Amino acid sequence: MRLGEALQIIRQTAGERQRQVHLLCGFTPLHLATFLSAYLRLRSPGDGVTLQTGLYGDLEGNIQRARQTSAEGAIAIIEWSDLDQRLGFRNASGWGTQTLDDIAEQTAEKCRRLESHTTKLAQNMPVVVVAPTLPLPPLTHMPPAQTSAFELRLNAALIEFLQRLCKHSGIKLLNASSLAMMSPLSARHDIKMDLLAGFPYTLAHADALAQLSVSCLFAPNPKKGLITDLDETLWKGILGDVGVEGVSWSLEAKAQAHALYQQVLASLADSGTLLAIASKNDATLVGASLQRPDMLLRPEQIFPVEAGWGVKSDAVGRILKAWSIAADSVVFVDDSPMELAEVAEKYPGIECLQFPSDDPAGVLALLQQLRVRFGKEEIREEDHLRVQSLRAAAQIEMESPIEASADFIGRLRAKVTLESSGSDSPRAFELANKTNQFNLNGMRYTEGEWKSRFRRPGAFLTTLAYEDRFGPLGRIAVVGGYKEVNRCLVDVWVMSCRAFSRHIEFQALRQLFAKSGASMITFLFRPTERNGPLQTFFRHFLSPESMVEGELHLPVAVFEKSCPHLFHEVVEK
Repeated sequence: MRLGEALQIIRQTAGERQRQVHLLCGFTPLHLATFLSAYLRLRSPGDGVTLQTGLYGDLEGNIQRARQTSAEGAIAIIEWSDLDQRLGFRNASGWGTQTLDDIAEQTAEKCRRLESHTTKLAQNMPVVVVAPTLPLPPLTHMPPAQTSAFELRLNAALIEFLQRLCKHSGIKLLNASSLAMMSPLSARHDIKMDLLAGFPYTLAHADALAQLSVSCLFAPNPKKGLITDLDETLWKGILGDVGVEGVSWSLEAKAQAHALYQQVLASLADSGTLLAIASKNDATLVGASLQRPDMLLRPEQIFPVEAGWGVKSDAVGRILKAWSIAADSVVFVDDSPMELAEVAEKYPGIECLQFPSDDPAGVLALLQQLRVRFGKEEIREEDHLRVQSLRAAAQIEMESPIEASADFIGRLRAKVTLESSGSDSPRAFELANKTNQFNLNGMRYTEGEWKSRFRRPGAFLTTLAYEDRFGPLGRIAVVGGYKEVNRCLVDVWVMSCRAFSRHIEFQALRQLFAKSGASMITFLFRPTERNGPLQTFFRHFLSPESMVEGELHLPVAVFEKSCPHLFHEVVEK
């Protein structure tokens, strides 16, 4: 982005909502603040942005003062001069060899103080920490081609500091390699601006740093599922021509790019990404190929497998139905531009990526794109259960193809576990921001908003976990709001689509009435294009005419009259 483009974005009319973010640094923010404001506006179109900056030369104090404020996040940018002024270019205290030990000791001590202040700040808001991006000045007697022990000592103190920070919840570290790909080290420092104005960065470096910092602070929700083709994609060769043993993905067969793709898919599956296959192939041959012992992607990581000779988009449609997720949460990978175009035309929301089978560099770029689409900060128990629960849902549908009867639900041996959660529950935050179909109002939250909304008196947040004879689903529902005198005000209520048809939503309300003692629950409801399942549930108690945006009131007597018999064993943690 050019500086002029950033200024135009900032000048665009904003709505009433203002997002407040801290830029914490020891240099003059200048153009970096401009680029950050622009990328923050792009992250939340229509919202205004208030970028709060601190005092020049006082990074430590700026972090301390930020703790006294309320914001949606903070970006703390550390340069060497923040760790010791003698490591900057605007200080003239001398670079003699006799000062090196003192500089190293002061740097280590400053790192410890910054760690203390930063971890305390992260208790109030998410914090992105950027390690020094500029090179050290030429302050040793060593020739530039040779690394000095002093430089290694500084870098060791820095690495230990970053390792300690990385263990703290709420702190994210900007990836130095990603920054290096966008901004080469030799093109980062503007020494003239540094000396004249205290702003050390070139415009290109400020732009790259701002873009990555905002992406790190407000990471997009990862995609949920990936559908892949087989021939010339998951493996090299045409299965129908060369047979089960003829397809390859090895270095010896000059097909290592396909092995790399399989490895990435297996890693995505381990982190909870849904994987499925849509291939024009003989189903028997496909099944045999997937069972090959050298396959890097395990058969149990894939569900479902759609192999046949029909239209590719029809296969994709059946997969989406089996997953019960929207097309815009899915990536489809195929080597054929025609197949990609056909699927994209029928499902405009799906992201279609071509597998460049004869271009190893293109395959590497694709793998990096997949990490961008599916990357997540934490792997939770529910991620490991996802494919298992989908297989269980398919088994339930086979046993009870029509809407589940009370008798069938009673034989599930179901257990619901209730857990009172704080706003720091990462699973509750994830569900609120990812769930679409059973979602009270479609609201999305930043980490800062999520943490602050449950601090007011009477706030509550409850997660529900579920398991039955088909296996555990993990924590699949969240309900939250505020308790008032004789009613509950619910503004967060979401449930994973994997939990449909088990009457968990009824149990959630029954427990809420029982625990709160409220005679009425008021829902802050907003109909969306996707929350049809929740609207269908509300029709058990409310007329369609009353289900408009605003407050929906459900008296306990009305709920009990329409609630079916519930068979769950309920456990509280």
